Amino acid sequence: MEPLEYRIKIKELPEEMRPRERLLKDGPESLTATELLAVLLRTGTGSVNALDLATILLTRSGGLAGLTESSPEELCSVKGIGPAKVAQIKAAVELGRRLSTKAPGPRQVIKSPVDIYNLLKERMRYYDREHFKAVFLNTKHHVITVETVSVGSLNSSLVHPRELFKSSIKRSAAALILVHNHPSGDPTPSTEDTEITRRLVEVGNIIGIQVIDHVVIGENSFVSLKELGVI
Repeated sequence: MEPLEYRIKIKELPEEMRPRERLLKDGPESLTATELLAVLLRTGTGSVNALDLATILLTRSGGLAGLTESSPEELCSVKGIGPAKVAQIKAAVELGRRLSTKAPGPRQVIKSPVDIYNLLKERMRYYDREHFKAVFLNTKHHVITVETVSVGSLNSSLVHPRELFKSSIKRSAAALILVHNHPSGDPTPSTEDTEITRRLVEVGNIIGIQVIDHVVIGENSFVSLKELGVI
């Protein structure tokens, strides 16, 4: 007789590894495509959990692009994917499509550190971990998008210039502003904050993407490293 194989359910994982809990705590941008799909699927089967099922579905579909183009019949050919889950996936894809084709409103223009603070304070000041974000700007300093670069204590291993400026180039950004929060509530920059800022400014100057500022957000206040003379 073959030994029984034990399958780990998502609810048995530590909370920091559960996609739904991480989404609510750190935001959807902190999750991979597989994890986002697992949240959407909600449940797996008797033999695989929702994360495993999401992995199988993306693999067989050829990634996100293939998933959006797959027919209901093709999706249902994956064990564990029935009409209800197909409907959820197709509805999410259609919502994304409609959002992408919606005429955008005027982009916010960044003129000072206060603008950055007002843009992100409600999103960032209550995080219980440090979130390092980049605000990508066009040539007129309109906001293109805001992207999470890392989550965790700020250090050089988490914030790598290669990843930051790869995203900048992908977004066709002319400039960017660095932003991170201090869970303690005190926005006073640390030595590490200053060192990383100078390092990223130097790399930006080399490749032609200006790092305009680094704003540290506390509970009810902020500090601009540009105003401190670091940049």
